[in-house]
Amino acid sequence: MKELQLNIVSPEKELFNGTAGKVTLPGVMGAFTILPQHAPIVAALAAGTLSYTPAGEEEQKLEIHGGFVEMSGNRVSVCVD
Repeated sequence: MKELQLNIVSPEKELFNGTAGKVTLPGVMGAFTILPQHAPIVAALAAGTLSYTPAGEEEQKLEIHGGFVEMSGNRVSVCVD
């Protein structure tokens, strides 16, 4: 199974850095899911639930107040409030 390299950071600390099968984000235009091999994207995030599935683990959820995401080359970088 292909995976994404996912990095989630907040102003205080790094929240997650590892591989994930998918990540679902609360975009300002609605929730969307990023899977491996997704086209490059930069998007603003709204308040809501960010969820991701780390390799070999159960789905994890984070409540966020907004932020930004960038996806390029199977690497997802998320900066959240």
